[in-house]
Amino acid sequence: MPMNDAALTEDLAPVVAGLVDRHLANSKEWFPHRIVPWSRGEDLGKDWEWDPNETELSPDVRSALIVDLLTEDNLPYYFETIYNLFGKFEPWGTWARRWTAEEGRHAIIIRDYLSVTRAVDLDDLERGRMAQVSTGEVPHPETVQDGLAYVTMQELATKISHRNTGRLLEDKVGYQVMATVAGDEQLHHVFYRDAATAALELDPDGMVLAIDRQVRSFAMPGTGIPDFAQHAKRIADAGIYDFRIHHDQILKPMVVDQWKLPELEGLSPEADAAREKVLKHLDRVDKAATRMTARRERHAAQDEAAAESELASA
Repeated sequence: MPMNDAALTEDLAPVVAGLVDRHLANSKEWFPHRIVPWSRGEDLGKDWEWDPNETELSPDVRSALIVDLLTEDNLPYYFETIYNLFGKFEPWGTWARRWTAEEGRHAIIIRDYLSVTRAVDLDDLERGRMAQVSTGEVPHPETVQDGLAYVTMQELATKISHRNTGRLLEDKVGYQVMATVAGDEQLHHVFYRDAATAALELDPDGMVLAIDRQVRSFAMPGTGIPDFAQHAKRIADAGIYDFRIHHDQILKPMVVDQWKLPELEGLSPEADAAREKVLKHLDRVDKAATRMTARRERHAAQDEAAAESELASA
């Protein structure tokens, strides 16, 4: 039988204590106010209206920035989830509070950057924040095993999304903003990755069952954002986060390379069946990614051909 939450968190406590110490040693102090280009800001005033011509950012990149920020805005509910799931007692409580303090900077710096550069419609952005935080829609893993599996993948996915968004910003400061946030997310991912790996050693059946549930139902924590489906499509079309990235940079590195599910031995029949479902799911995602990439390349070729034809006839 899988370990219950209390037993698993207690047995993991020494490992987590070491991971907290390592995280604090590796974390670097940084200040949002020293990175944001304040000199580019201006007094917007109550009659100010956003002009999309003020920014050279594509709608795809603007969607990514909006989703990145509004996801970070939901921090109170993420804290509530991990605090209730992993517990407030040491060393879990120390981690939850430190993680929250670091995550809080992310919304601060991204919002300040977007405000001074007027990269997006700030009125719509604030309406989106109100809608997102008012609903408080976040994943709620049912067990500690599920929580560890989910946050390991989620932190890695968030890091990749922030990093890829930054790479599409021609503004060097914007790149620095997103790279700095992505650096924090990488450290958070490493903490959860190693905690989940330790849990897999303590409770292989329970973790494999949880990995199966979380891998096959995984979704980025932004579904409560207004027009999320449209934003997600733009983000995928821009190559910031799509099926190919999800398979190659999230699922395979974690499920196959880190957790080594294909190599696990001694699993219960139920866990062994779950393992097979996970691996089949990875294969399906890989095939779907191949189809979507081919379709995107065909559309790009058709658009290029149409543009050349129009130019030739002009």
